Formats: sequence, C-alpha cells, structure tokens
Amino acid sequence: MIVVTRLATGPMRFSELKRDIGTISQKMLTSTLRELERDGFVTRTVTPTIPPRVDYTLTDLGVDLLGPLEALGEWAVRNQHRVEQARERAREVGV
Repeated sequence: MIVVTRLATGPMRFSELKRDIGTISQKMLTSTLRELERDGFVTRTVTPTIPPRVDYTLTDLGVDLLGPLEALGEWAVRNQHRVEQARERAREVGV
C-alpha cells in the first residue's frame, strides 16, 4: 500500500522511494516493486545512462487502486478506536 500511495505523486527512482518510506529495507522494497510490476500496478523504466536510471510509475491499474486504498485508509482512521478497544479486551482475557 505504501509504495503505491507514494507513487501517486508521479514517477520515482528506487532511492527516492527508499528515502521517502524510510522504514523499509532495500530487499523488501525490491521485492515489493517486482511484485507490483508483475501484477501490473507499476511500470519500471530503465534509461541507459551512466549509471542507469530506473524510474517506477503507476500504471492505469495502479492509479485505479488509489481510490480503494484511500477508502481503506479512511476506514482505518475512523475505526482505530474500535481496534484499540478490541485489543484491550483481548489483553484483559489473556489473548
């Protein structure tokens, strides 16, 4: 989710994504970008320069995913207190 939402602003290089997200390892970001590309959400464009420049961009499918992700984020914010209450109840009964 986080990579898709970061790419919503436009094309980004790997290093920009890594710096912007901050809490993701290089291995996990690489894996995530490969999966997103494989599934058709992201396009990887290599520009033959020295060193090579690689940009990642959302495809139409990726842009279409932004609406549901935004709705999910809004739902999470609206229901955060309910999740916290459920966690508290679980702690009380030792789950």
